[in-house]
Amino acid sequence: MRLGVAGPVGTGKSSLIATLCRSLSGELRLGVITNDIYTDEDARFLKSSGVLDPELIRPVETGACPHTAIRDDVTANLLAAEDLEADFGPLDLVIIESGGDNLTATFSPALVDAQLFVLDVAGGGDVVRKGGPGIARADLLVINKTDLGRHVGVDVERMTREGREVRQGSPVVALSQHDAASVRMLTGWVRDTLAHYGTGEHTPVDPGPMAPHFHAGQDAGGGHPHTHTDGADHAHPQAPSNTVRSA
Repeated sequence: MRLGVAGPVGTGKSSLIATLCRSLSGELRLGVITNDIYTDEDARFLKSSGVLDPELIRPVETGACPHTAIRDDVTANLLAAEDLEADFGPLDLVIIESGGDNLTATFSPALVDAQLFVLDVAGGGDVVRKGGPGIARADLLVINKTDLGRHVGVDVERMTREGREVRQGSPVVALSQHDAASVRMLTGWVRDTLAHYGTGEHTPVDPGPMAPHFHAGQDAGGGHPHTHTDGADHAHPQAPSNTVRSA
């Protein structure tokens, strides 16, 4: 199975992957592909942390916006994953880390079988309400660095609750690498997803380019969450066109 890990810069994607490798490498054969625009910094971090044989960690330098290599033209990542699998297969799980991107970044289902999206509390408690396809429809949302909440004035329980509301009940893990219970929740989700993948019960889902949202100007009773299949912004009758924006 290929697992994509996406999220903005600095949310702790590489540290999360290191945590997964520490926890699962004793029972699963793992490989990692990292993405950076101009460097192999994330791969070097993971190799130096000793979580896997360094040969099982391969860098991809995208040379362009990170989402390009995970969604628009996935060739470089596909080749890296296939080379890794050819050299060290059979592997149980290949983790592919996106370069740090914005809230619109999602993986193509042609590249990964499942994907998680990472936010961190230091980015602000309101960021989970800003929406986007990764937050709303990735297979898992991780709210990371929860131990920092008290230092940055973020109500972690509220942020987690609002994440579940935005995702309409789809799974959310509030994670701190210093909290063993939260790490078990994360690794348990990975094990469960891998088990469903192995039995053919897991189907890759494309989170899509636009998440459900409201338009400005709608009152609480008049609006409804929706998407635009054509990708265009438009006004509903109850919202003047000069106030239309995506949440």
